[in-house]
Order: sequence, then structure tokens, then C-alpha cells
Amino acid sequence: MAAASGSSPLTTHVLNTADGVPAARMALSLHRLDSKLMIWNMLSVGTTNEDGRCPELISWQTFTPGMYKLRFETGSYWESLGQTCFHPYVEVVFTISNPVQKFHLPLLMSRFSYSTYRGS
Repeated sequence: MAAASGSSPLTTHVLNTADGVPAARMALSLHRLDSKLMIWNMLSVGTTNEDGRCPELISWQTFTPGMYKLRFETGSYWESLGQTCFHPYVEVVFTISNPVQKFHLPLLMSRFSYSTYRGS
């Protein structure tokens, strides 16, 4: 898919599969690995909207080849619902080799499990 102006090349959608609803108001952060120093640099922070999406994670200009990490604050999300969970956060690490493509990274979660995949 070619780069589209005005939209983020990386999107996410978080779904609370236990309740069958979008995971609204979940904090998350995007990081890129500095391959020389081997440390993670935070690029952006955000919160999912009412639909469980965080649409503007990174600009096309900032989206370069490398290793990235998307951290979801699942513990805080469940706590805000008055519930406990097994995973206090979820970190999904992935590699971008072709930054002109659009990447979608959904997170499907319950209080005790999660799964993710590369969407379109």
C-alpha cells in the first residue's frame, strides 16, 4: 500500500474480547530501538479513543526502517474497570523494513490473555 498523506503509517485497534467492546481510554506508547546504543527511545504516547483506536501514532517522515515496540498499559485499563489482570502491560516488538507500507497492529485481549497480528 502506498503512503497516504495525512494518515499515520502505523495504526492500532485494541479490543476487550472479554466484554466484546473496544478498549477505550487505554494508554500506550511507541518506541524505536537505537541499534547502536541498544536502548529504546520513546517516539509518542497516546490513548485509545472510544472505538479502541489510536490513529496518529507516528508521521510518515518519522517512520523509518528499524525495530519498534508498541506498549499497551493493560493493567491500568483493567484497573479503571474495577478488575485485575494477569498482564500489567503488553509490549509488541516488531521490525519495519519497508516504511512506505501501512502497518496495522491490533491487540485482542482479556484479563488473562492477549493476541496480536499484522493487519492491513
